[in-house]
Amino acid sequence: MAKKKTLFECQNCGFQTPRWIGKCPSCNSWDSLIELNSEQIEYLKSSSSNLVAKSKAIPITKIKAEDIVRFSSDSNELDLVLGGGIVPGSLTLIGGSPGIGKSTLLLKIAGNLANLENEVLYVSGEESASQIKLRGDRLGANCDKLYLLAEINMQNVIEEIESKDYAFIVIDSIQTIYDSEVPSAPGSVTQVRAITFELMRLAKSKNIPIFIIGHITKDGSIAGPRVLEHMVDTVLYFEGDSNSDLRLLRSFKNRFGSTNEVGIFEMDGSGLRDAKSMSERFFNKESLMPGSALTIIMEGSRPIVIEVQALVTPAYANSKRSTTGFDGNRLNMLLALLEKKLDLPLGTYDIFVNVVGGIKIQEPSADLAIVAAILSSFRERELSSKTLFVGEVSLTGEVRDVPNLMQRLKEAKTQGFSNAITPSKPIESVDLKCFVTDSVEKIIEWM
Repeated sequence: MAKKKTLFECQNCGFQTPRWIGKCPSCNSWDSLIELNSEQIEYLKSSSSNLVAKSKAIPITKIKAEDIVRFSSDSNELDLVLGGGIVPGSLTLIGGSPGIGKSTLLLKIAGNLANLENEVLYVSGEESASQIKLRGDRLGANCDKLYLLAEINMQNVIEEIESKDYAFIVIDSIQTIYDSEVPSAPGSVTQVRAITFELMRLAKSKNIPIFIIGHITKDGSIAGPRVLEHMVDTVLYFEGDSNSDLRLLRSFKNRFGSTNEVGIFEMDGSGLRDAKSMSERFFNKESLMPGSALTIIMEGSRPIVIEVQALVTPAYANSKRSTTGFDGNRLNMLLALLEKKLDLPLGTYDIFVNVVGGIKIQEPSADLAIVAAILSSFRERELSSKTLFVGEVSLTGEVRDVPNLMQRLKEAKTQGFSNAITPSKPIESVDLKCFVTDSVEKIIEWM
C-alpha cells in the first residue's frame, strides 16, 4: 500500500514542510502550519509544472530598453510616491490598518480617472455596490465611466475584465477573492498566490494598471504569503494615527521609481485628499515649553519641521523609558551618552519622548533635537521657538553632518526661523544664523 504523502503549509509566509512543527522557521510564527489534503497537493504540483516555460538567453546589449510611460492619477501625493504617476501594466499592492483610508483613496482615484473619460472597474469582495455608491457620493467620485462589481469569484472577475477595455482596475481586497479551481479556502496562501499570479498575467497581457488592497496582520505586515509582495511591482503602506487627520503613504518597493518619497494626505468630511500645507502642522510656532525642541527632517525629497518633546521626572522605583515616533534603542544610546559626557544622573529619572503630530522619525538627524529636549526638560529651561537643532550624535559624543543640509535650512528660512544649531557651516548663504557644534558637550551652552 502506497504511503500517504503529507504536506504542511504556513498560512503567514507560505513555507512548506513534510511534517508539522510548532514554529515556522521562515517567519517565526507559532501554530500557523496547516496540513494540505491530497487534492491541494496535486494542485500545487500541477500549477508549478504549468509555470515552466522555455526561454533563450540573449546578450543584454541586444535588448531594447523600453521607456516607462506614466499617466497622472489626479493626486499629486500619490503620483509622487509612485515615482511620477501610474505605469500601465503595473500591479500595485496597498496595505494599511482597517479604516485608515485605503478604499477611500482608491475609490477617489478611480473617480478621478473615470471623469477623464477612462473606463474604470472597481471590484469589491467586502461591500455591496450600494455601499460603495454611498461612499462615492460623499467623495464626489460617481461617474458613468466608473463600473462597480461586487464579486468574489475570480472567474467572474476575469470575464468582466475581458468584456470591456478598462483603463484602470481596483481589487478590494485580495483576501476576499477566491478561485473555484483552487482547492483551498478564500484568503489562504494557495488562493492568494494563485489569484495574484492571474492578476499579474492580466495586467501584463492587457497593459492595464491594477491596484490591490491587502489586509494587514496585527504586527503591521500585509496578510498572506510573503511571495505576494515579491510578485507585485509596487508595495505601498498607509501609516497614521486614528486620532489624527493626517495619513502617510510610504513606498517599500517600486520597480519603476524611488522608494524614498512619502505622500501626505489628510482625512476630512469629503474623504482622503492631498495635504495642502505641512508648515505649522507638526510644531508650535509661537512659543515652546520646557522639554520641547524643533528640528527639520527629510520625508523623501520634502523637508518638514517637527517638534520633539521630552519629559524628565524623578523615578520612584525602576526608571522607565518610553518613546512615541522615535526609536527606543536610539533613545537609550543617547541617554547613556549624556550620562557619560555630561555627568547627568539620568538613570534615576523616568524619561518619555514624543514626536508631535503622529509622525515617525526614520533618520538620525533628529538626535541633536532629542538631546536638547531632554536637557531642556531636565533643567526646566525653555528653548527659542526660532531655533532648529539638526545633527546626528555618535557614540563618541560627536555631532555629525546630515544629508541635504542646505535644503533643510532653506525650508527653515521660508518658515521664519532665524537660528540653526548644525554640525557644519552651510556651503551657500541662506540668510540664517548657523551656530556650529561638533560635540554634544557644547549643547549645554544653549540651555
